[in-house]
Amino acid sequence: MMFSKRNKLPISNEAGPAALGGAVLGGLRRISLRNTFQALRHRNYRLYFWGQIVSLFGTWMQITAQGFLAFELTQSTAFLGVLGFATGAPTILFMLYGGVVADRLDKRKLMLLTQGVMTVLAALTAFLTFTGAIRPWHLILLALGFGAANAFDAPARQSIVVELVGREDLTNAIALNATMFNGAAVIGPAVAGALYALAGPGWCFALNGLSFFAVIGALLAIRMREIPSKSARASAWKELKEGLSYAFGQPFIRGLLGLIMAASLFGSSLAAIFPAWAVKVLGRDAATNGLLHAARGCGALLSALVIASLGRFQLRGRLLALGSGAFPIFMIIFALVRWLPLSLFVLVGAGFSVILIFNLANALIQSFVDDRLRGRVMSIYSLTFFGFMPLGALWLGQTAELLGEPWAVVIAAVGMLLVSMGVLAGTPSIREQK
Repeated sequence: MMFSKRNKLPISNEAGPAALGGAVLGGLRRISLRNTFQALRHRNYRLYFWGQIVSLFGTWMQITAQGFLAFELTQSTAFLGVLGFATGAPTILFMLYGGVVADRLDKRKLMLLTQGVMTVLAALTAFLTFTGAIRPWHLILLALGFGAANAFDAPARQSIVVELVGREDLTNAIALNATMFNGAAVIGPAVAGALYALAGPGWCFALNGLSFFAVIGALLAIRMREIPSKSARASAWKELKEGLSYAFGQPFIRGLLGLIMAASLFGSSLAAIFPAWAVKVLGRDAATNGLLHAARGCGALLSALVIASLGRFQLRGRLLALGSGAFPIFMIIFALVRWLPLSLFVLVGAGFSVILIFNLANALIQSFVDDRLRGRVMSIYSLTFFGFMPLGALWLGQTAELLGEPWAVVIAAVGMLLVSMGVLAGTPSIREQK
């Protein structure tokens, strides 16, 4: 093995598709159940993990029910895109400042505040729905509120993980985070679809409000090591510029952010049009909308478990490259399929592939970044992840309204493939990472 002088990153001497495939298959033989949950040895992370699982279950119920309610109220695919954009617009405005705040304040206390705000918003959504007062513009305003809270919550949530487990178990903890997120993404939408059909969307929103108490309780029980505060600080603007200069001055981090941008702008926004896909393309109902979300979540869950089971493995770059190529291919196949069981199977593959991108890019960035800048760099990561997703939902919804949902997905897949190929060709150190 040799090292890149410019980035001080380990570079493999192997190259070519055969080496890539062989390394991936060889690494997959190392899957071990013992490795899968090694981050749970840490008490603080155990509390965080179980609290987040319950909360995320409610979050996915809200996302699924909210999308179908919006489509029922408007019968517009374009409005689904606008709703997705509203959720992410505050991310674009506030996420970078949220990273500065995460580096300055106690991350646990910051998350207690943001989770409390989201609890109130979920309760308000349930109240408006139960009383029959809910209107499309209410959904837009509530989405903006959730997005604003998330703009400060996400950088703290991303950067607190290393404080809970340390650097050695960081990749495993990130994989377990994706496991809980996507485990909830399997169960939450499926339950939400059934509950929506049986009792209406209000109960989905009410259960989400209650679920936040699990993560709030976990955060209160966590005992964090006290970190001395700095006696003098630069202005927030100077700290923000320092974080931006650091992240975009590193070709390696810049390339990883490019892959996240492509996956968010062209791929993750696919879920925004699932309600319209269920009704207009597949000719089905709210339960099918839940199944589409759940199938994608099932693939993502499986992917996260595979990554966690590999332990402290040495083929992260190769798996990241594999996911970047496979994801748009699954999207194209999905656009061509009209049989529900096959659609669900293809979405499992798409979910598996996209988590290879998000998880491994996250782990590689956090392994490389300076601790002093972690909150700010992870706010840039979160902005790329959450910020481009609503932009993708907006353009995908409008394109689907004009050309039809299948053509919109094909165009998105081609865009994803072209950007990914360009990034990986321009930054070879990504796929060579151990």
